[in-house]
Amino acid sequence: MNNNYIATPTRTREILRKYQFQFKKSLGQNFLIDVNILENIIKKAGIDHESGVIEVGPGIGALTEQLAIHAKKVVAFEIDQRLFPILDDTLKQYNNVQFIHQDILKADVIQVIKDNFTPGQVIHIVANLPYYITTPILMKLLQENLPITSLTVMIQKEVAARMAAVPNSKSYGSLSIAVQYYTHAEIVMQVPNSVFMPQPNVDSSVLKLTIRETPPVDVINEEYFFTLVKAAFFQRRKTLRNNLTNYFAKSFSKEEVNQLLDKAGIDGTRRGESLTIEEFAVLANTFTRL
Repeated sequence: MNNNYIATPTRTREILRKYQFQFKKSLGQNFLIDVNILENIIKKAGIDHESGVIEVGPGIGALTEQLAIHAKKVVAFEIDQRLFPILDDTLKQYNNVQFIHQDILKADVIQVIKDNFTPGQVIHIVANLPYYITTPILMKLLQENLPITSLTVMIQKEVAARMAAVPNSKSYGSLSIAVQYYTHAEIVMQVPNSVFMPQPNVDSSVLKLTIRETPPVDVINEEYFFTLVKAAFFQRRKTLRNNLTNYFAKSFSKEEVNQLLDKAGIDGTRRGESLTIEEFAVLANTFTRL
């Protein structure tokens, strides 16, 4: 292993000292200090020398460096202006990396892809995401129908469990269905908090989301489908009938909710966590047709 890589405790401390960098808690900054874990992430993501990669939140460049070694081109979005002089220094030997000073939530990612990658190139998103904003970032990237193959992200262990959860499990909920509507979700690695500087209070998982060519279900109205899923988990301990009756009180009477459940062939005494994505699609389409 090259001891001069950024992702070692010694080199990270050197960089932080040199630039007198102070971590901003509000940006969820935790830098990776284990090269083996980074190399494993890249392997799990399926990065090769022809790949284009988008990174979110490069920090001081630990993951960016390994991506630059293994991929054809890396484009990294960073919101913290203080990091740009550091990145320019730490990654100056790599000519296949470009940094964009922008909040990923406001970025036109499709345009960035057009500007930086060749048509038909396989593109992956790889990131160590800030815990406090993981879900908004991932949902934005999934809903924009980007021409990407996969997203491989280091996120809080519990959030990864929710995104990859199956029906009838404690973690299964509306987030599981939203993510799995767009992707095949798989937890590919568990990561202890000891490989970060500073150490977060939680453990992490690496979640790989492989983009589906088409959703696993046909729904008449996508927005309504997600609204109904949210309604089904409105109060987790309540039955489907109660949740739907309460959530859609202005649209449907209790009797109408019962009739629609019967029409969909779904028992209203079940809880939302017991329904598969296919059953949610049937239910949403039944409600939409009324």
